[in-house]
Amino acid sequence: MKTVAVVGTQWGDEGKGKIVDLLAADADIVVRFQGGNNAAHTLVVGGEKFILRLVPAGALHEGKVCVIGNGTVVDPIALIEELDKLRSHGCLTNDGTFKLASDAHMVMPYHRAIDRARETRLGGRAIGTTGFGIGPAYEDKMARCGLRFADLADFKSFSEKLERNLADKNLYLKAVLKAKPVGAAGLIEQMKTVRRRLMPYICDTAAYLDDAIANGRRVLFEGAHGTMLDIDHGTYPFVTSSSCLASAVFAGAGLAPGSLEAVLGITKAYTTRVGGGPFPTEIKGKLGDRLRTEGGEFGSATGRPRRIGWFDAVLTRQAARLNGVWGLAVTKLDILTGIDPLKICVAYEIKGKRCERMPPGDLVTHKIKPIYEELPGWREDTSDARAFGDLPANARRYLKRLSELSDVEIAMVGVGAAREATIVLNNPFLN
Repeated sequence: MKTVAVVGTQWGDEGKGKIVDLLAADADIVVRFQGGNNAAHTLVVGGEKFILRLVPAGALHEGKVCVIGNGTVVDPIALIEELDKLRSHGCLTNDGTFKLASDAHMVMPYHRAIDRARETRLGGRAIGTTGFGIGPAYEDKMARCGLRFADLADFKSFSEKLERNLADKNLYLKAVLKAKPVGAAGLIEQMKTVRRRLMPYICDTAAYLDDAIANGRRVLFEGAHGTMLDIDHGTYPFVTSSSCLASAVFAGAGLAPGSLEAVLGITKAYTTRVGGGPFPTEIKGKLGDRLRTEGGEFGSATGRPRRIGWFDAVLTRQAARLNGVWGLAVTKLDILTGIDPLKICVAYEIKGKRCERMPPGDLVTHKIKPIYEELPGWREDTSDARAFGDLPANARRYLKRLSELSDVEIAMVGVGAAREATIVLNNPFLN
């Protein structure tokens, strides 16, 4: 297969970055097609920890081309900082290995200010956003007043648009949100630096990718967040502001429908989510705290503790259907070692009726009782396993059951944070 997308099947934080980093070894180009720097991918390579928020995880492989597509919203200052940090580690030192879509929209300081002020104003009703300005940036995109990287070509015109936006946003910040305005002079000077630093990378990435695919190059599409945070199909309103599904590749990277050959769905061996919203299988108390600590379940971008739950097969089936998932990569299996029994949510009970699918509408309006199936756990260490047969019998049984309930074959199993701590059963690029 030549074109592969990696997407999350839960509420994000499934370990997509590690799997993208692994698959990037067999790809030529890695593309980010949606979201912003509110999502982060944590990678451990050679014992060193890397956190990537905007640049695709392929950056850690020499010679791979990293592309940020038009479907993303990009904080240009954060991007420059990330590029500088990567280069200090010897990554992306060749300018030709990084490309930025000319029609990607920018996240500006006033977007961040609005995002944070809104959450403060909502108080106990807050959605739980990261405060990085992603939602307000997508709002401006849809309102047709957003600033795109292509606008930097004519800096006089760009400055005029920026000043108009600032006047409107500052009025809203002061009069409605009761927050401090954003200064114009300092921001325009900052954007001069942005223009100087980023203009060499700005191009028509959709045309670049079209040519690359036509010439048989292997392209890996890296999703952010997870299916249950999708703006249309997630647990609305506790969602992100973009589409997280594999279908977003077509609009967010400029591909024609039908040009994606495989979708690899990433899922943890249990479930987590950050922020507010429904969570049917949530585990509270000592066991939840243990899994959070041992799994390092704290947001890479924010440091916020993640909520912990049992594996939810209802969610995974929904994600598999929506994304057309070809195979599953199950991560963090090692974190379940020593827990006995293990629970899997196989269905929901709503108003006394068994539901095999997620109910339509807002999950918050439904009183959901998860229906669990119990499986025996294992105590043997799994961290050195590199083949399916190396795993304890009960771990293999657990994985097979996840596959049966999700109706998707397992392609990979993660047994640790490092790149090499992965059992590869089926690599889509070698299929």
